[in-house]
Amino acid sequence: MSKKVLYVATVASHICQFHLPYLKWFKESGYEVHVAARNNLAEKNGLQLKYTDKHIEIPFERSPFSPKNVKAYKQMKNLLDSEGYDLVVCNTPVGGIVTRLASKKARKNGTKVYYIAHGFHFYKGAPKKNWIIYYPIEKIFAKKCDAVITITNEDYVLASKKFKTEVARMHGVGVDGDRHYAISNEEKLLVRKELGVSETDFVCLCTGELNANKNQKFLISLVNELKNKVPTFKLWLAGNGPLKEELEAQIESLNLTDTVTLLGYQTQIEKFVRASDVVLSASKREGLPFNILEAMLAKRPVVASINRGHRELISNGENGFITNDSVEFVNAIVNLYSDASLYEKIADKAYEDAQNYTIKATMKEFKQIIGDENE
Repeated sequence: MSKKVLYVATVASHICQFHLPYLKWFKESGYEVHVAARNNLAEKNGLQLKYTDKHIEIPFERSPFSPKNVKAYKQMKNLLDSEGYDLVVCNTPVGGIVTRLASKKARKNGTKVYYIAHGFHFYKGAPKKNWIIYYPIEKIFAKKCDAVITITNEDYVLASKKFKTEVARMHGVGVDGDRHYAISNEEKLLVRKELGVSETDFVCLCTGELNANKNQKFLISLVNELKNKVPTFKLWLAGNGPLKEELEAQIESLNLTDTVTLLGYQTQIEKFVRASDVVLSASKREGLPFNILEAMLAKRPVVASINRGHRELISNGENGFITNDSVEFVNAIVNLYSDASLYEKIADKAYEDAQNYTIKATMKEFKQIIGDENE
């Protein structure tokens, strides 16, 4: 009789975006693989749930205070009590809370339950209300699983000190090292030719939804100054979002239509990373940002704003630059443009540090946590 594993998240797109390599490994290891989540895939650019024997629709709502989650709890309890899972891996705040609450009987019957915290809402610099609301909830529910798995060191240190349960750490859920990797300068020129980009352009890329949090407005506001110091400067903004028209108006008002390009949503973003020189991010909030890791794996220096996710990955002046000061932001980009040895030093260190965050590395950590290290 095969073993059974259940993956849970508030919405199915979360599983598709972050956990398919793990479902694939479970499937190849002989497990029957189930997923429990609200199906939102019709909204999500063709994401597909793969390596799954059964998808159970659970009507989770993102707000932990929604009365609809009572129904989700009842369905989850019936599922856990009847299926006899060997392992349950739950994710996202609501999916994690409801599953742990519903797993009491199943755990007594031998089911192991793990909760992956993709970034606590409470952290250094978080609003006070986040600590008041979310910290007590996570502390209480930490006791209702076999281990809490954190993906950042900041969360790991906090949970290890404050939570009364086993706490483990993974370096994220893994970036695909077979898709995101460094290429030679000759290969870079070929990619640029394919994309119609000049060899001499100094291209900075920012990837993310066009919204207030990603703060592309800040980057656009720096472009004229950057053009004065880097004559061939170009800015690419990849992504769609609610601020598209507003950003287009800002670009036009600053006479930057020849310098700033809105690329739209790109399914092969790795091509644009390889064609770029530097990757930028001005986000106000981040968990553990994939776009930064993808840049680092491609040996592209990063210049980024200060937030918890960027702090986790970037050591200022060592493997990238991190600042909220506009003058320092511009200077970092200009220095990478003008100083080839600095560029190479930063790029090499970024690449080295990113190796801990590949799927291969995080899969090894995950197997150690669940006690199954057999290939």
